[in-house]
Order: sequence, then structure tokens, then C-alpha cells
Amino acid sequence: MHENESVESLIAYPCDFPIKAMGRRQPRFAQTIVEVVQRHAPDFDPSTVEMRASREGNYLSVTVTVRATSREQLDALYRELCDHPMVTMVL
Repeated sequence: MHENESVESLIAYPCDFPIKAMGRRQPRFAQTIVEVVQRHAPDFDPSTVEMRASREGNYLSVTVTVRATSREQLDALYRELCDHPMVTMVL
């Protein structure tokens, strides 16, 4: 069994799936994350976004919970977030 096969079997779709994106605190960071998420999960509700600044206020984490419908959807969303220049890390 490949590693990806075992990971796929752990998630039953559809499901609510939290994603945390972190980056330097800058204007429109949270809005940009929401825009990316909505391209992959059009039913995402932006009012559910959770934000937390780092201790010194230089970084911001934005947590979104999407209704994931497939592994392909999550992979595409993670890829776009990871590739975005404003994003430092995605969990």
C-alpha cells in the first residue's frame, strides 16, 4: 500500500476540513486567503474565518474550515495556497 492510499482512506468525503495558512502580517492577507479558498470551495462562509496574530504581531495565521468534497479539491486548494507569494506555510 502506498502512503497516499492510506491517507485517502482516513478521510470520508464530504467532510469539514480545517486549513491554516500563515504569512507575514500585511494588508489584505486574510482577504486573499478567503479569495483562494472560495475558488476551490464556492460554498465557503467567510464569516467563519479565525485569525490569530503572532506574539510580536509580525505574522498572522488564518484558519478556514471548508466542506471538502474530494481529495483532488483539497490538493488543488493546498497547492494554490502554498504557491501564493503572501503565504509562508499551510497546515
